[in-house]
Amino acid sequence: MPGSPFDGGSVTTSMYQMSLPRFVHMLRNLSAILDKAQAYSDAKKLDPAVLPSARLYPDMLPLSAQVRIACDTANGFASRLSGVAAPTFDEDRTIADLKARVERSIAYLGSIAAGQIDGTEDKETVVKVAGKDVTYKGRQYLLARAIPNFHFHVATAYGILRHNGLEIGKSDYLGNTLSG
Repeated sequence: MPGSPFDGGSVTTSMYQMSLPRFVHMLRNLSAILDKAQAYSDAKKLDPAVLPSARLYPDMLPLSAQVRIACDTANGFASRLSGVAAPTFDEDRTIADLKARVERSIAYLGSIAAGQIDGTEDKETVVKVAGKDVTYKGRQYLLARAIPNFHFHVATAYGILRHNGLEIGKSDYLGNTLSG
């Protein structure tokens, strides 16, 4: 394909297009999965704390932490590069709390304009990683830290709920891949 990066050509994709719309898309999918988790919990008459505290393995973080970190990763990326303060949240104890966190994150990300993210490819930002300050430039932060970390935690949240009997599949995780 002439003009593709595979034949020496270039394709330009903005920092904004690679980040916030992608995060929002996956958070919407996570929100829909949490709706199914709430319906499942209600149908099975589960204690409201059961699913948020569920883990794939004893030394892994629970569902509540997976959702929190996914949201914090997307919000932190947007905040660090745009300069707009990210929302703060209370503790998540129920599926409804997790859903509210996701919805507030979607709203926050939707409030950031493309012009606030585009052009930040070389902006230096400091992120705590394992308790240590790590300095990234914008593009490196997005591609090497924010995107993989975000998807790891969304996928782990999906895995926890699937492991606990929720009837969800790949299409729930991916959502409508043709939109947004």
